[in-house]
Parts: sequence; structure tokens; C-alpha cells
Amino acid sequence: MNILGIETSCDETAAALWQTMDGKGRILAEKVASQIDTHARFGGVVPEVASREHLAVLPILAQQVMQQAGLTWSELDGIAVTAGPGLMGALLVGTAWARGAACVNNIPVLPVHHMEGHLLAPGLDHELPPFPFVTLLVSGGHTLLVRVDGIGRYVQLGQTIDDAAGECFDKSARLLGLPYPGGPAIAKLAENGDAKRFALPRPMLNRDNLDFSFSGLKTAVMYAVHKMDDMDEQTRTDMAASVEAAICEVLVSKSIRACRQTGSKHLLIAGGVAANRTLRHLLETQSENSGISVHLPRPEHCTDNAAMIAYAAAKRLEKGLAFPDKWDARPRWPLEELSKT
Repeated sequence: MNILGIETSCDETAAALWQTMDGKGRILAEKVASQIDTHARFGGVVPEVASREHLAVLPILAQQVMQQAGLTWSELDGIAVTAGPGLMGALLVGTAWARGAACVNNIPVLPVHHMEGHLLAPGLDHELPPFPFVTLLVSGGHTLLVRVDGIGRYVQLGQTIDDAAGECFDKSARLLGLPYPGGPAIAKLAENGDAKRFALPRPMLNRDNLDFSFSGLKTAVMYAVHKMDDMDEQTRTDMAASVEAAICEVLVSKSIRACRQTGSKHLLIAGGVAANRTLRHLLETQSENSGISVHLPRPEHCTDNAAMIAYAAAKRLEKGLAFPDKWDARPRWPLEELSKT
């Protein structure tokens, strides 16, 4: 089975080919074109600009992936495309192209939930652990904990009630005069910083639930920065390390709590923030002390990519799960709806 994956939900244009043969799967080819440099001067993603970039790049990437894999269109069993959630214009570019290519080549188009792609992304590099397991999904716009009972069976345990962790990274970086995207910029600067210098809050850390809140942390950073008459480079470095430590401590603590409450011995992490080295180290260290096994995708599969979209579609096909005949791009698409179908 050969599945072409297409991802255009935000500011990465991606195409990939996933092949399943004799019960084993592998990535035949994948390409990702990032728009970070395009949007950096605006301090964030501009939806209209992102859509036009997808429109120009996607046909080229898809063709390159097909050539790299050495496959013809007649050898494809389907085109998996991110149908939501995401930026509406960006999603429309990907879904319209996938529908057109599928129609011309007489193959099915498979709409995939972007978050399901992230939830299953660790399976791209390693076998998924036995169900059920807990996944921390943390990206630019999402921070949530999910119990995965099986393919297509997801129970949301907790989510952010305001800013996501990635948004907190971006807004804190802006306050420190760092470029977009903020997560990698803060992580790089924090390498030589003192994370204990600033006593930043750990919002909702001691509340007996699995929800998150990062707007208070962002506000605390803003007040701390505004109180300084002149912020030298070391002070900025220490603040970056303090921000990173606060965010990571909350994410790790809540994730381990979710495993304990559900009785799960396996914890997966996915999403762009999952590439953060401090977060990965803390998760591996503290989960080991709690008897929990951590499963991490490669950093390049934490951020948006098309391999996870093709993989999610392939796993659904393997389980005999139906794809809707009538569907459209959806900027908002609750994850719980997948379990209902």
C-alpha cells in the first residue's frame, strides 16, 4: 500500500510517501518547505501569505517526492491530506490540490485530522506501544493531553484554557527581542542561561487536574522585562532559561500525572515543542523515576510534516476505519469527533 501525504495546515508545505508492505511500513520519500523566513519579518504567520506560498510550492514538492520514491501515480492507493484544523486558506490549497490529483488519477482522497497525525507521529520512527497510552501534544497553537485507546479512539484528558505552550514561547521571545519562531530562539539562548535566576510562576501546576494555562507566565515575563531599565545579554539569557524551565516543568509534571491517573506505563510526546531538548531530557529523566516509558519521535517529525499524515491514513485503512464521502476543509475540528465516527 502506497499513500501520498499532503500537509498545508499552517506555514509548512509538505509531501511524503508512506509504504506498507507485509505488515511493515516505511517512509519512501519526504519533503518539507518551511515558510519561517517569509513570516519572520511579521513576527508570526500571515494566513494570506501562507496560502500563496503553499499554492506555489505544493505541486513541485509532490512531484519531487514521487520521483524520489520512483513511483507512478497508478501505483498510489490514496492521497492523504490534512483537512483540519488549521488556517482555512492554507487547508483549502492542500485539499483542493489533493482532490484534483485524486480525480485525474482515479484514486481516493483521504481526509486526515492534523492532530491525529501528530498523535501517531512517534510511530514513524518506532513501533507504537501497546494501547492505551498517553500522548502530550504540544505545538504552536495546541497543548493537550490525550489518552489513545486505539487508532481513531481518543479521549482528551486536559488542554490549555488560554495560551498554548508554543504561544507562550513566541510571546516571551518577542518580549526578549528574539526572532520568530520563539521556541527555537529561546531554547538556543537558554543553553548558557541560569534557569533559577528568575522565579517565574508555574501556572496550575498544583491544581488537581490535567489542564494547562500559560497566559499568566507570559504576563509575568512581561512585567519582569518592563521593570528592567536596561537588560544586558546575560540577563536576557537567564530570562530565556527561566521561561523554558517554567514551561517544561509544567508540561512534564502534568504528563506524568496523566499517566498515573490513567494507569498508563507509556507516554508519547508530539508536536513542534516536542523537539525542545530540555523538555525531552526532563521527560526521559522524570518518567524513568516514575516507571513510565517515554516514546519520542525524531525532531523533524515533531514539527508539521506530511509523513505523519500519510501514516495516520495508512493506520486507519489497516483498521478498516471509513473515511467520509462528503467532507471539506475545517479550520476547527474537535478531536473527539474522530472517536464518535
